[in-house]
Amino acid sequence: MNGAPLAPPALPTLPAHPDPGTDAILDSGLLHELAHAFGGPFHFLLPRRFDANLAAFRAALRDAGVDGRVYYAKKANKAAAWIERCAAAGAGVDVASLGELREALAHGVRGENLVVTGPAKHDELLRIAVLQGALTAVDSLGELDRVVALAREVPARPARLLLRRLPPRQPHSRFGMDGPELEEALARCVRAGDAVRTEGFGFHLSGYAVQPRADLAGHLLGLCRRARALGLPADRISIGGGFAVDYAAARDWHAFLAAQRPEHYHARKAFPADGFYPYHSPVAGADALRAVLAAVPEGGRDDLGTRLRRTGTLLLLEPGRALLDRAGASVFRVQGVKDRDGYAVVTVDGTSLSLSEQWFGSEFLPDPVLVTPSGRARGPGVHPACVGGATCLEPDLLTWRKIPFPARPSPGDLLVYPNTAGYQMDSNESPFHDLPLPPKVVLDTVEGRPRWRLDRRPAR
Repeated sequence: MNGAPLAPPALPTLPAHPDPGTDAILDSGLLHELAHAFGGPFHFLLPRRFDANLAAFRAALRDAGVDGRVYYAKKANKAAAWIERCAAAGAGVDVASLGELREALAHGVRGENLVVTGPAKHDELLRIAVLQGALTAVDSLGELDRVVALAREVPARPARLLLRRLPPRQPHSRFGMDGPELEEALARCVRAGDAVRTEGFGFHLSGYAVQPRADLAGHLLGLCRRARALGLPADRISIGGGFAVDYAAARDWHAFLAAQRPEHYHARKAFPADGFYPYHSPVAGADALRAVLAAVPEGGRDDLGTRLRRTGTLLLLEPGRALLDRAGASVFRVQGVKDRDGYAVVTVDGTSLSLSEQWFGSEFLPDPVLVTPSGRARGPGVHPACVGGATCLEPDLLTWRKIPFPARPSPGDLLVYPNTAGYQMDSNESPFHDLPLPPKVVLDTVEGRPRWRLDRRPAR
């Protein structure tokens, strides 16, 4: 390449955790065949990994002796494959729009296994939720009144409700009701009679910290006691999502944060270290649920799991990203390479809109893997390159960081971004420039070899 490449120690790296399922696909030769077939970028999905993650959450509940239900937060990835897996396993789905609700029903999830979240829901969404027997997280007094009115139009089936609590330590959150509003909500639920069934309480809490979730869950248990004293069922609480994913080893993550500087990015792009997703989390996924259940809520003596068992309270949770950990990756084909100031600018056949961390003014940091027609490139990283998209916009970069690749990327090579199923694939997708949206390919292993099919999303 023109210009001397930077020595390997000069550029920080962040390798993703090794994953046998993804590695088998990278080494199968299938990805180049699919890239040729689709003529553009694509995502591949690994449903067996989703099944394993779901089983891990259920095991955490079982080991703690807690009665609980897992709802997949559909917003994390639009693919139908995950809904199919939920339907097959009897798991629930968390939806927040009419389209999400209809798609979950279309793929076999029963209405009683849906929880409807989101702020200020559309009347049609609320109406279908009542008709299908879905559990609705009510976000405000006005929304409660609308649900009650809709439920009275369907007298044979009461509206199933969770009342959402505004987190006391996040008073500026736009989700939920404060203490006085919840008191009024309970009074209105009592007056609504058989039109509604007030099943409990929930919350939306930002961040991934364990103790605040346990504290607020303990508070919800107190609200359940208050509701039951008023004659309402209130036998369950929802702690939502917020279970982190551990993308990289602690040593690699901390070394990356300590080393990274603006000169390691194209155009000296500066990212604040606290603006990155925490790509290493010492407590992640189902282990984070175990930690929440083992924590003692503020003001109590027993851990949350014990309190749930003693009170006979059902625990609901709505993980999204954590159920998709290592369940898919994104593949882009190199279209061109040019040299700039000792590093290469690689242009791929897709856009940064398919790696949605850019949406948050941040960057998806785990290193992409270079796959040549002869296989994965291996060895020391001595060929630095950033990765740009195919649009006419200067900021369209999938990776601003200068990645030290083990070989110089060439047209026809593939860049595979690992572990992108959680939020990255399609939260910000757009057919800008009339470029097609990357298709999703479902991969299974049959008789020792990978087999693929397109994801089955209903036509719109």
